[in-house]
Amino acid sequence: MSSQPVQSTQASLASSDAEAALQNSKTQRYIQLVLLVIAAGAIYPILYLRQVYQPTMLEVFHITDSQLGYLYSSLGTIFLLSYLPSGWLADRIAPRLLICFSLIATGALGLVYSTAPSFNVLMLIFGGWGLSTGLTFWAAVIKRVTMIAGAHEQGRFFGLLDGGRGLIEAMLATIAITLFAWVTQTKGETVAAGFRLVVYLYAFLCIALGVVLALVKDPQGTQDAAANRAARKRNNVLVDLKTLAKIPELWLVAAIVFCGYQVFWATYSFSAYLHEGEIGLTVVMAGTITTLKLWMRPIGGIGGGFLGDRYSKVSVLVIALFLAAISLLGLMAAPLISSHVLLVFLVLFIGILTYAIRGLYWSLLDRCNIPVTTMGLAIGLISVLGYSPDVFLPLINGYLTQTFPGVFGYQLYFGYVAAMAALGGFAGLALKNMLNRKEGA
Repeated sequence: MSSQPVQSTQASLASSDAEAALQNSKTQRYIQLVLLVIAAGAIYPILYLRQVYQPTMLEVFHITDSQLGYLYSSLGTIFLLSYLPSGWLADRIAPRLLICFSLIATGALGLVYSTAPSFNVLMLIFGGWGLSTGLTFWAAVIKRVTMIAGAHEQGRFFGLLDGGRGLIEAMLATIAITLFAWVTQTKGETVAAGFRLVVYLYAFLCIALGVVLALVKDPQGTQDAAANRAARKRNNVLVDLKTLAKIPELWLVAAIVFCGYQVFWATYSFSAYLHEGEIGLTVVMAGTITTLKLWMRPIGGIGGGFLGDRYSKVSVLVIALFLAAISLLGLMAAPLISSHVLLVFLVLFIGILTYAIRGLYWSLLDRCNIPVTTMGLAIGLISVLGYSPDVFLPLINGYLTQTFPGVFGYQLYFGYVAAMAALGGFAGLALKNMLNRKEGA
């Protein structure tokens, strides 16, 4: 009889210790998530400074639109070749180490980039960036989030990763354009000096984050990760690919990603388009508008996800794709629009739609009956197909803007992307009908 209070006290203490350990682990995991959000928000913008500073880049590096297209096409090609191997690598090397290496390498290449090197050196830098942000970063950061998130926190963690990443990108872009304007307008220095300061901002931040992440310990043991790696080694990749190829919904999701991603790519050219003579905005004004567009990512991503959960993810995605097509056609009429307020509204509205599309298309996978054991491979396969515009879209952009100088080249480009957005909308309708038939059967 007398042993019961003792046992009860011991159980209570054990429960308290377990609760404290769980709370401590949760805090550590959220600290890790915050660092990953900042890392993901800082590492990619340095690669895509063209969306705000394209005219400046052409002037600083003494290159043409076509040469800029070659740089981004080579980057996209390396990305395309890296998606599947990046998953293989993340299963064999600790993702935290890969992420640290990626950040430091990307920042170091950025310091070389800031010196305005020759075109041949720029090709090498972009090739290095393709490896440091594709091969060693892409799958590693996704897997890292999977490892630190609890069983019932996956959606929450990935939602915070995408929305938080967009918020970090917008904050950094705002700081960068403020520094650029201060150097070039207030101090009266050259655009090259302003651009160099912008590159320094991103490069040193990446290096610092890489060092910090290297010092942060794992919040949990590595036994589960080791077991996961062992299980993946036993899988036959060819058999898994054959299984995935028989899932028609997967191909429709790939088509939606393929079309929706091109809408995102169109936003990279907004700054250069608004700076063209017939529209005539200054570099700083055009850059400010496109920087404001980056602030739409948390709104579009989180808002699109909320609407998708409340109504239908496929339906909201289809509506966003068709609205994006219509809005791009509206942007083509920018030379006829005298109101800068309307131009800003169009750019920001397309930004909201773009990030809603990006935030929704990966959420379709849970309805495609993809085996859990091949989910990572499915993501890699869809990435190879869906992100293939990284290879050819810069070439299309460079060719059109070089062959048809001025506003007309960009209008042709936006017209093509609008057609792709509409095609993605029709693919979404096809997916919706297929899912309704299967679920209603």
